[in-house]
Amino acid sequence: MTRHAIATDRAPAAIGTYSQAVECAGTVWLSGQIPLDPATMTLVEGDIEAEVRQVFSNLAAVAAAAGSSLGEAVRLTVYLTDLGDFAVVNRVMEEVLDPPYPARATVQVAALPKGARVEVDAVLVKGR
Repeated sequence: MTRHAIATDRAPAAIGTYSQAVECAGTVWLSGQIPLDPATMTLVEGDIEAEVRQVFSNLAAVAAAAGSSLGEAVRLTVYLTDLGDFAVVNRVMEEVLDPPYPARATVQVAALPKGARVEVDAVLVKGR
């Protein structure tokens, strides 16, 4: 099986030694996205909702570059610096995703890159 790296300028460039996503055998693993504006590579301004919306916008851009969409997500992992923001994540997810929702884990972490309050990664299965 051949791995294929996915990249798009519609999402933030990788800030380390990783690909925005990797596809293999119809499955796409999206690297974690934080709320960076792809044009400026700086965190979006605003509250946690603004950060969560930017994260899902970034994930959607990477999914599109892979010829897919978040509608094909089967698994998400949400990383929050404050589990008190969990309700905001749920509200945004209800707006940007359609049922059946992907499986998900949510983890509170001590810190995220660049001072972000949220990061989300995803696994997509194309053609599900």
